[in-house]
Amino acid sequence: MAETLRAATRLGAGGRLVIPARLRKALGLRPGSELLLAASEGELRVWSREAARQRARDLICSLIPPEVSLVDELIADRRREAELE
Repeated sequence: MAETLRAATRLGAGGRLVIPARLRKALGLRPGSELLLAASEGELRVWSREAARQRARDLICSLIPPEVSLVDELIADRRREAELE
């Protein structure tokens, strides 16, 4: 299991939240990085757009058996459609 990094910070003027440097570094965040936010049950979750993409990829891959090629499936489907035209 991955290590959980924790840090304390304060909400700044205008509602600005500063992410401490060691957390930014651990997450690979730089100025201009796109972040996604979610609030639930009194917690604020923050993750990068790339982390969300990777999570989506992992979920999709977990649903597709290893012996199935989506590319081959798509090509076969397109060929079937072309034959019907």
